[in-house]
Amino acid sequence: MSVPLRAGLIGTGMIGEVHAHAIRATGEVLQQVADTSLERAKAAAVRLGAVAPAASADALIDSDEIDVVHICTPNSTHSRLAERAIAARKAVICEKPLATSVAEARRLVAAATDHGTVTAVPFAYRFYPAVREARARIQGDEAGRLWMLHGSYLQDWMAERAATNWRVDPKLGGGSRAFGDIGVHWCDLMEFTTGHRITRLTARLTQAYAERPGKTGMTTVGTEDGATVMFETDRGASGSVTVSQVSLGRKNRLWFSFDGTDAAYVFDQENPDTLWIGGRQENRSVPRGPETLSTHAGRNYARLPAGHPQGFQDSFNALVADVYATVRGETPEGVPTFADGLRAAIITEAVLESANTQSWVEVPA
Repeated sequence: MSVPLRAGLIGTGMIGEVHAHAIRATGEVLQQVADTSLERAKAAAVRLGAVAPAASADALIDSDEIDVVHICTPNSTHSRLAERAIAARKAVICEKPLATSVAEARRLVAAATDHGTVTAVPFAYRFYPAVREARARIQGDEAGRLWMLHGSYLQDWMAERAATNWRVDPKLGGGSRAFGDIGVHWCDLMEFTTGHRITRLTARLTQAYAERPGKTGMTTVGTEDGATVMFETDRGASGSVTVSQVSLGRKNRLWFSFDGTDAAYVFDQENPDTLWIGGRQENRSVPRGPETLSTHAGRNYARLPAGHPQGFQDSFNALVADVYATVRGETPEGVPTFADGLRAAIITEAVLESANTQSWVEVPA
């Protein structure tokens, strides 16, 4: 039996808690946690089940007790912390966006390659069994020629004018909020599931509110509440995605329809235990379960029988388990690396350029 790997968690907010649960669920050790102060780290260590608090993020990265560093801090800090962790020869799981610029993301990918570092960006939606089932069926040519790829990612956590967050500030969150935060999830999932790559796009960014609360009263919002993107792919398909963080009633609805000439595949993250398959004579709703999914790819991630719901935390656990398996020298399929984080940064930059120029923009390969 392998010795548990020791994880260090930097940032203990909502997504940090998800990471902590996944570390423990996969049988590894949450060795240290770091936050904005030692006192906050001490409280988080108790709350999250860590062995000990760290005096700082840098102290955690430099510790000989840490094998894998999890970065769950505001976007503007990702690049520096990830670069330091790579230099310390630690495996790194960094929340998206990997960096707030393409140049920074490229530098991180180059550094990880030079050091032979295992890296990951948590595009966890790849790990839903229904998504893996759709991917395997598309790879098996059951869809025919995919020609229309469309969907949306809708939330409502910013639906009130009084709602605010550090992501509103471009200096902390980057130039894009809604697309950079959740739109990249949809694009990664589309490219991963279909094998298509976006080659050109046109985008429009919108705001529900031009002002939100700041430290000194109402301040001008520097990032978008929503985005609409049309795109074309390298395999001749066209598509669109609508992204919003101000769509009332939609808590976390990542939805796609990948339409082929022989079948269409539909997935809804708010109803993740079903893969809808559209056909000419009949439609099918395939429940998630090791005994109901037809492909090994789907069954491999279906940990519970059909009717016993699996959700986001289960998928995140599967992602972390595959990353740690990679650290041990295994080669699980579909682990999203820093290269995928760079891809997300490239697409985000193209979206911002298109919105600014009101034109179609080529997306580098």
